[in-house]
Amino acid sequence: MNLSTQFQKHWQEQFAEFNAGNCHLILAVSGGVDSVVLTDLIAKAGFDFSIAHCNFQLRGEDSERDELFVSNLYGASEIFIKKFDTDAFAADQKMAIQEAARNLRYTWFSELISEHQIKFLEAKKGEPYYGKRPLLVTAHHADDNIETVLMNFFRGTGILGIRGILPFQNERSLIRPLLSFRKEELIQYATENALVFVEDVSNATDKYTRNFFRHQLIPLVQSVFPNAEENILENIERMRDVAAIYQLSIEDQLSKLMVKKGTEIHLPILKLQQQKTLTTILWEIAKGYGFSAAQIPEIIKLMGAANGAYLSSQSHRIIRNRKWLIIARKEVKDTEFYVIDAADDSLIFSKGHLQIQSLQMQESAINTNLNYALLDHNKIEFPLLLRRPRSGDYFYPLGMQKKKKISRFLMDLKLSKTEKEACWILESNKKIIWVVGYRIDDRFKLQPNSSQMVQFQFSPSKI
Repeated sequence: MNLSTQFQKHWQEQFAEFNAGNCHLILAVSGGVDSVVLTDLIAKAGFDFSIAHCNFQLRGEDSERDELFVSNLYGASEIFIKKFDTDAFAADQKMAIQEAARNLRYTWFSELISEHQIKFLEAKKGEPYYGKRPLLVTAHHADDNIETVLMNFFRGTGILGIRGILPFQNERSLIRPLLSFRKEELIQYATENALVFVEDVSNATDKYTRNFFRHQLIPLVQSVFPNAEENILENIERMRDVAAIYQLSIEDQLSKLMVKKGTEIHLPILKLQQQKTLTTILWEIAKGYGFSAAQIPEIIKLMGAANGAYLSSQSHRIIRNRKWLIIARKEVKDTEFYVIDAADDSLIFSKGHLQIQSLQMQESAINTNLNYALLDHNKIEFPLLLRRPRSGDYFYPLGMQKKKKISRFLMDLKLSKTEKEACWILESNKKIIWVVGYRIDDRFKLQPNSSQMVQFQFSPSKI
């Protein structure tokens, strides 16, 4: 059975829901043997397809040669070419060149899929994209999968990393139909069918990690274990089943441990400490918030640390708050402040919406909602200042005749670290009149002889 027949049989077995009548394929084509063979196989299978080519401008004239070659390939309904300034992007993002190229490539592919998704949804009967879901198709093959699994193993990516490259990812509309075929089969097919392709000279250098595995490590392993590659491919199949079972178990465990409160995740320390597989559980939780595997021992230590202790990733913090670990997004230190010139004003700021109204005194002027403040107009001097608390700030909490530091007031409320950091105060002539959302100052409360009042209404942001 020739490769073209095997390919079509494999497609029908693994991707039966997609056929020439109900999908439009966007092929990622570099111009090398793998993607040229993929293009030929897809064309012979009768699919409607487009071609997408990335010119990373990393190899001078060779990059331009590859672009010209791909632009003249046959059979595609459209050919999309994208040039990238990869060096500049890598420098700006502080990434390795290969990582930068991968990010650029898949971001653009995602944009292409989205554009074609719109065409698919809006197309009317008889139009080219009517009833045809767009799918991205890449030429990853079995040898790529072997290299990827080995690299992931040494990087320490866990079970999901060593299950290998997935043949289909629905959420990305991505299909990899050559994963069951070896590189030598693709080369043989290209030779038998006289397919022309371009050679990327960078594939011969060990400068890049994948090439080191391909040219150095794997041959050394094979010198000791001749069937190593076949064994790895068999293990990949087994690990996919293991990963599926593992994922179901993890999702069940996390649903019992992770309590969502607004934008925060709360984890009960006692329940965490009872987990027999604590390291794995914490890794599955923390990795989604930018924490590394190397930080897991520190997170475990955090469970026994002092209240308020925390550990940071680039985007989040895990904070010890009494009986809980709280995962909260890190915020840039907020130095903003706002001036309110007069009553009957409205202000939108980073934490919500503040409305101010000047009203005649009412007999029933009582509101127990902490997001409202009713103050004596005659005691307030405009303009007012809305700002963050500072060290040494104090006020006279409603019902008290003695002053109290804001920091102590918030501590007594048993607020978490993030709740304290989200606090705002309203100030009049250097005197705090309201800890927004918590307590007004006793000196500015309404009195029986008050003739006019100012109503403040705070509506917290939902985000």
